[in-house]
Amino acid sequence: MGNRSSLLLRKEEIAQIRNETGFTANQIERLYSRFTSLDRGDLGTLSREDLLRIPELAINPLGERIVDLFHADFGNNCDRINFLQFMRGLSKFRPIRPNKPNKQNNRMEKVKFAFDMYDVDNDGLISKDELLVILHMMVGANISEEQLSIIADKTISEADVDEDGLISFDEFSKTFEKSDIENKMSIRFLN
Repeated sequence: MGNRSSLLLRKEEIAQIRNETGFTANQIERLYSRFTSLDRGDLGTLSREDLLRIPELAINPLGERIVDLFHADFGNNCDRINFLQFMRGLSKFRPIRPNKPNKQNNRMEKVKFAFDMYDVDNDGLISKDELLVILHMMVGANISEEQLSIIADKTISEADVDEDGLISFDEFSKTFEKSDIENKMSIRFLN
């Protein structure tokens, strides 16, 4: 699956990706074309740097965290991802179709992805320090350290039901109960 546009996916590969991700055959073919254009080394895989060349990620203040999570899904030593892994990662951002449930793409997977964005040290808890890291990524130097600290403290106090100073996944999930995360964490992929 290199950078040559003459290389096409086999029908079996498309069927497997459709079953696992819920993307249509047309979407898979379009995304394969995008994948091969990003694969500058013609290796059939993408590095972190390749993914960060995607303009939407390059300008996103959390782009590096998103790329980290794409790779984290496939092991800590994963420095490159293949097309199937790329599609599995993208499927988390596909709009949810109520009549076509998908293991990769449901409300809980979207909440888990959002939680993992904040859980920088991957310990299953979000600390004030981790909130500050993400807030710095999002607002840069536009807000003072004191203001960021106040925001982090308030966020923890509102979500931290057991008052241990940390936000667990269950506590985090509860904050999204009335949220429209299904649409807020969805990208419309062209057919």
